[in-house]
Amino acid sequence: MNTHDPQKNDTSKFPDPVYKETVLKPLFDGAKTNFIDGFRAIDRAHLVMLAETGILTGEQAGKIAEALAAIDREVDPAALEYTGEVEDFFFLIEKELKARLGPDLGGRLHTARSRNDIDHTLFKFNLRRYIDAAAGGALDLLAALIDTAEREKTTLIVAYTHGQPAQPTTFGHYLSAAIEMLIRDIERLYAARKIVDLCPMGAAAITTSGFAIDRARMAELLGFSAPLQNSYSCIAGVDYITATYSALELMFLHLGRLIQDFQFWTSFEVGQLYVPNALVQISSIMPQKRNPVPVEHMRHLASQTVGRAQTVLTVMHNTPFTDMNDSEGETQAMGYQAFDSGMRVLELMTSLIGQVRINGKRVAANLDRSCITITELADSLVRREALSFRQAHEIAADVARAVVAADGALGSDGFVPFKKAFADHAGRETALDEDAFREIVSPEYFVAVRKRYGGPAQEPLDVAIAGYRAALNNFQQQADDLAARMDAADSERGQCFDRLRGKA
Repeated sequence: MNTHDPQKNDTSKFPDPVYKETVLKPLFDGAKTNFIDGFRAIDRAHLVMLAETGILTGEQAGKIAEALAAIDREVDPAALEYTGEVEDFFFLIEKELKARLGPDLGGRLHTARSRNDIDHTLFKFNLRRYIDAAAGGALDLLAALIDTAEREKTTLIVAYTHGQPAQPTTFGHYLSAAIEMLIRDIERLYAARKIVDLCPMGAAAITTSGFAIDRARMAELLGFSAPLQNSYSCIAGVDYITATYSALELMFLHLGRLIQDFQFWTSFEVGQLYVPNALVQISSIMPQKRNPVPVEHMRHLASQTVGRAQTVLTVMHNTPFTDMNDSEGETQAMGYQAFDSGMRVLELMTSLIGQVRINGKRVAANLDRSCITITELADSLVRREALSFRQAHEIAADVARAVVAADGALGSDGFVPFKKAFADHAGRETALDEDAFREIVSPEYFVAVRKRYGGPAQEPLDVAIAGYRAALNNFQQQADDLAARMDAADSERGQCFDRLRGKA
């Protein structure tokens, strides 16, 4: 029986060289790049709170504040090389405090807190700024879409289903569909922002603290809306990550579908969407080619954003409901890449959408060739000739077949086959003359009579656009309020910290 206790003979010292290079050094370097501002803010806010609650005396807090300010002046994080002397950036700051203040006072800043609540507060502190930037980019795109939809609310296009011409509508109506989808995506992003806006500080390792800390004050000093209530959830409930990256993934999945339409519409065969020269690259060998490659870049960057966001979600899958490294520094930094590529899409699409135009000549040709106003002929026969829709549909189908077979256009070549089809199916002559027929099958009439809620006619579209502008204004107010709260917190935290130093 082996009764050997390996711990008794373990003379190894932390950190193992391989662990240092593969884990600790990358984490330290990531902290230097991404989290310095958050560390500083949390240290200052925690120190202010400890002084205000009497956990530290004013003299103790003042000396610690002065030491923290000195560390900021004297230690350049970007110039630091990880040596393994301390485990991470948190312990580096504590080491610097102890060197300046002695081990007793230098260790008092960590009273009533843990790396657990510090970490998730730090990650939320950073993440909300990424969300706010993405929301700002999305609002710029939303404004551009609304402006273009209003400008193009009477501009005819061919609407496609299953890759085939289906019905005429307007570019403004099409963009309105994209606007409504983007509004829902922004709502999801702001819903995630509300989860991120709850502060974990004060949870300590898991169960809060026996010290009389003020969690609400910590949240206020860091610009959060409130503390996250359950202390276990503060370190285990990483739904702030999953909510954020789910919202981000959906936004760019949806924008990718719009981008795919733009790619199709700019093809030579369709030619419905004109991209101006400033956004077109010419082939290096074929001078006749106009390549609207920004559309392709938007497409692959949107896909990269979806993939990166999905990767973060996958990392969270099947992880334990507790504190864990899976949700921490390297995963957080990886997620920021999704925001970076997503911002490029938003900026490029905002620029593109304001500059593109519909090629009316190509649209008119495609409308003529495709007979896609034929649905309104059937509808009008029901209303004007008192036919059943099925009977009217059969007449319209015969007309479309005859016009397509003759390689003609519905408006100019459809009346003769229409008279015959009507007589064949209805057993009588139609009351419509050729002028009435031409009006009924015109794309302008098709759009104008579709005045129902949500339709492409000018009346419902004007109502819709007014609603979109109201939604944009509400979002902008929300963004302004969040920014103002964070700015106010930064200012108050700085003033309180300076008062501890006697600098106010």
